[in-house]
Amino acid sequence: MVSSDQRRRQLAREKFERQQRRREEARRKSKLRNTVIAAVLAVVVVGGGAAYATGAFDGDDKKKSDSAAPSETPTPQASKDSGPEPKMAIDQKASYTMSLKTSAGDIAFKMAAAKTPHTVNSFKSLADKGYFTNTKCHRLTTQGIFVLQCGDPKGDGTGGPGYTIPDENLTGLGKAGADGTVTYPAGTVAMANTSQPHTGGSQFFLVYKDSKLPPSYTPFGTMDAATLKVVQDVAKAGVAGGAGDGAPKTAVTITKAAVNKD
Repeated sequence: MVSSDQRRRQLAREKFERQQRRREEARRKSKLRNTVIAAVLAVVVVGGGAAYATGAFDGDDKKKSDSAAPSETPTPQASKDSGPEPKMAIDQKASYTMSLKTSAGDIAFKMAAAKTPHTVNSFKSLADKGYFTNTKCHRLTTQGIFVLQCGDPKGDGTGGPGYTIPDENLTGLGKAGADGTVTYPAGTVAMANTSQPHTGGSQFFLVYKDSKLPPSYTPFGTMDAATLKVVQDVAKAGVAGGAGDGAPKTAVTITKAAVNKD
């Protein structure tokens, strides 16, 4: 005969097991959802011999599939390989500005070294070497997320510096909501990556309209009003061929890049 205490313990075990099953199922669904997000909605870039992406989603499967095209297969390392991550050489307490002369107009954004020292140091090192000279902003996205992507020396989304830098300032835009995203406000400049931690290279994206993304992409810069208008004008012209994602119809070629301490 089962005593009342044994029965209570049995019921408690069964309740615990049900909770564990529910939690495991929730984890499994969450993992599957995140995998779909990363694979289906990607703005693809490559650096350091890996496939790089910015992902986005709108909250339902149809909008996901209508967003950026998937592509995360490994691709060859870019020819402009600059070796390992450069040694820290910036003033980490200072503010820096990255200035780009482009065929579509001047682009500039402030960078806070205290929040993103590795990113700022890398960009200054690359700019000082002329790494960005005569490179194209190769990708414009006008559906799901709203970004212009630059920093690829090959101009086709497969280039990078041959090293990666760590993620930084991932909580700088706030805590993720129930959908797993935060808002990257218009004017934000952030690093692209492979959707895996610490895989940033040289490619970055300029947000020209508020965009919801997982908080996985280092926000490291803020465009001024004049720059934001330049990028918005490029976006208004649309994507070549009329799609929602691809090379911008208005070509954006960087002719000169500089990073200077403010």
